[in-house]
Amino acid sequence: MSEIPAVSREWHLVRRPQGWPVAEDFALREVPVAAPAPGRILVRNLHMSVDPYMRGRMNDVKSYVPPFQLDKPMDGGAVGEVVASADERFAVGDHVLHGLGWREYADVDAKHATKVDGSLAPLSTYLGVLGMPGLTAYAGLFEVASFKEGDSVFVSGAAGAVGSLVGQFAKIKGASAVIGSAGSDEKVTLLTEKYGFDAAFNYKNGPVGEQLKSAAPEGIDVYFDNVGGDHLEAAISSLKVHGRATLCGAIAQYNATEPTPGPRNLALVIGKRLRLQGVLVGDHTGLQQQFVQDVAGWLRSGELRYDETVFEGIENATDAFLGMLRGENTGKMIVSFTG
Repeated sequence: MSEIPAVSREWHLVRRPQGWPVAEDFALREVPVAAPAPGRILVRNLHMSVDPYMRGRMNDVKSYVPPFQLDKPMDGGAVGEVVASADERFAVGDHVLHGLGWREYADVDAKHATKVDGSLAPLSTYLGVLGMPGLTAYAGLFEVASFKEGDSVFVSGAAGAVGSLVGQFAKIKGASAVIGSAGSDEKVTLLTEKYGFDAAFNYKNGPVGEQLKSAAPEGIDVYFDNVGGDHLEAAISSLKVHGRATLCGAIAQYNATEPTPGPRNLALVIGKRLRLQGVLVGDHTGLQQQFVQDVAGWLRSGELRYDETVFEGIENATDAFLGMLRGENTGKMIVSFTG
């Protein structure tokens, strides 16, 4: 058993945000640390994830995942090192993936921890390309959107943790064209020059519908939606008959204080016989083994590339979260703990 610290810092939600979150909605607090009870492990977190879905958990509304509780620690994906174990499945020094981020030390139910191997890939990748965002991209493209070789694919939020992988997965599996949208000219260049997208555009440079039609004049077969709003409306216009859309996120409206209008062209769904389907990664755990096998192979071969944007120190976790909401990350946004 390693030395157990007296206290750990953890982020609490102290006020429910109205619109965009602000620093005053959160508090970094010290809490006592104890040895784990039977069946539990104490983990020193090394990396934690901040993700768009966490914004929805800050609202007190019923959803597919419970809301964060006020004056309680927030949670999310994290990877760390076991420093004390009261479960025979884990030894001190093991690296594990678990769901108690937003804190320096996590008292984890051993049933909810998974060993990961830092010699196979950097530990942070188990929060990104080999983790929840990667499986979301994999399941959303191949299972939900029923992607097939020769499809033309449009991805919104294409420089983010999920979108950047969707486009590359589609290219690896034989897409006829992959188009992406992003929020800066630098990200557009990254999509085409590093990730291999056939075309990309900055949605801030003009109407999304016009830019998409210019990039895909013959239409698209598949749309992977991370944004919602005008992107979804544009995709419905450009989808071909029997097109499929995976609805993964709607970051354009997460901080809205008034109800946001839906696409104005939903009637096209009828005539085109479109399929619009949401994706939650928890529904697709059966793909986990195939996902890891495929993606690890693509990483080894160099076919798949990924980026991480890293904030150092738990004290900067909320800045990382807010930056992710503003689109300041390229690839996966990670908070790494030092010291």
